[in-house]
Amino acid sequence: MAKEKISPDQLISVIISGIEDVKGKEISILDLRDIENTVCDYFIICEGTSNTQVTAIVNSIQKKVSKELKDNPWHTEGLDNAEWVLIDYVNVVVHVFQKHIRAYYDIESLWGDAKTTVIETSY
Repeated sequence: MAKEKISPDQLISVIISGIEDVKGKEISILDLRDIENTVCDYFIICEGTSNTQVTAIVNSIQKKVSKELKDNPWHTEGLDNAEWVLIDYVNVVVHVFQKHIRAYYDIESLWGDAKTTVIETSY
């Protein structure tokens, strides 16, 4: 039986929920669909306050997506030092940063043409 296709909206919703479950901060969604030559449709960017929280965010996202959508990332990298972890779900790429690394690379500015949505959190 063929695997059911997951919509980007479903995936983004579950990823955001996974971030919020462990109180990830400064969550943004960058819509890259109108930009030429991009490698994916969306970036989701957030930050944790420590290596431990970054790892917890990554684990929460992966566990929640696996459980609710029966999907696993195509590739994950950066868990060794947990300063910047990238989770690649092909059309949606998640970047989980520590604050100082996020400020240094400032990928929101690099992708300044993207439509950005900031997710408000209540914690």
